[in-house]
Amino acid sequence: MPPSASTAALSTEDAVTRIVAFFEALSPADLGRIGDFYADGARFKDPFNDVQGIASIEGIFGHMFEALEQPRFVVTGRVVQGSQCFLTWDFLFAFKNFHTGVTQTVRGASHLVLDDAGRITLHRDYWDAAEELYEKLPVVGGLMRWLKRRANS
Repeated sequence: MPPSASTAALSTEDAVTRIVAFFEALSPADLGRIGDFYADGARFKDPFNDVQGIASIEGIFGHMFEALEQPRFVVTGRVVQGSQCFLTWDFLFAFKNFHTGVTQTVRGASHLVLDDAGRITLHRDYWDAAEELYEKLPVVGGLMRWLKRRANS
């Protein structure tokens, strides 16, 4: 749904519901609709990326579909206050090059700031790359687990 007068009438709660539905159903065919959910100058930041603009954000999600098998988000909680929301989620996927077919899960959270039209102006993802990703990788995972044991002893 392109931004319009009806989009501007959405409450923040309704906008968040719409955004959650988009992310939970996201597929490569939906990437061209990113502009329906992000404002033109939106910023996206996570442990690996810090980009601005719809084309760059679309590129992040496009790369996700190229690099991983069956990536999908499951939103597990949300808090909406004013023009902001905080979502907790599970990101499920399989690696293409190793542990193929084994579902991996990364747990994280997103802070979203919305404009008056209910589009995202800031999307900041928080997740522990060491625990949630690096420990699942061959070679690096063994090193990360060893470092964790040493730090905890």
